[in-house]
Amino acid sequence: MPDLITSRQNETIKSISRLSSSAEIRREQGVFMVEGARLCADAAKSGMTVKMLFYTAQANEKYGNYISEIAEVAEQIYEFEPHVAELLSDTKTPQGVFCVCEMRRGALGLSGINPKLHYLALENIQDPANLGAVLRTAEALGIGGVILTGSCDIYSPKVLRASMGAVFRFPFFLADNMAEAVKQLNAAGFVSFAAVPDADAQEVTTIDFNQPSVLVVGNEGNGLTQEAISACSGTVTIPMLGRAESLNASASAAILMWEMMRSKFGGSSDAAR
Repeated sequence: MPDLITSRQNETIKSISRLSSSAEIRREQGVFMVEGARLCADAAKSGMTVKMLFYTAQANEKYGNYISEIAEVAEQIYEFEPHVAELLSDTKTPQGVFCVCEMRRGALGLSGINPKLHYLALENIQDPANLGAVLRTAEALGIGGVILTGSCDIYSPKVLRASMGAVFRFPFFLADNMAEAVKQLNAAGFVSFAAVPDADAQEVTTIDFNQPSVLVVGNEGNGLTQEAISACSGTVTIPMLGRAESLNASASAAILMWEMMRSKFGGSSDAAR
């Protein structure tokens, strides 16, 4: 039987509640919190180390199948009262299922980059919903991985929800400086393209992505730093017929990634026709 927690003053609960609001605490402890029956089950099925599982009796009645999957791999299991669950929740309608997982290791630096695949690089992305959406799309399209510099915490609750579990599986690499990371990738044989809203940049629909490539996307408001742009092999832009001058980071990244991967789905760029 799982241990029962009835008080919000429980030391375990107070400690876990800080994980959802503090990236610093997550980094210090090397763990993060996942909320929601399906997302927690996805973490377990993806091979994440589940340190703790928490659920309410009501959740067990409704999401018993998910909870049993998580319980098979969880190191510690707790049942708690609904009012305690509300303290941990980051959503308006909590399901009453949470787990604490160990962060994935080996994502620092670029040593794990596969020189035969395409990658996306994100500089200073600050909106967790944008980052999560990009990770979800990148995984769906078969991108080799995402390189991150200066971006929001990949283990924040909003990133986890928006990524729909991609954080648990999808390769990501953390670098200190985008310009330096791009230079390393260029030296490794990649062709790098800085995404810019510039009429002088090459339209993404005309590029032949037969060679391993990296698309570099910048901050939602300010775009890429000049240093990152200068480090890239060239610049690329998304042609638009409407009045909008630019797209948000997740929409831009989705279009760019689709064009980069289109040949894998049987399509071809204008340059290859």
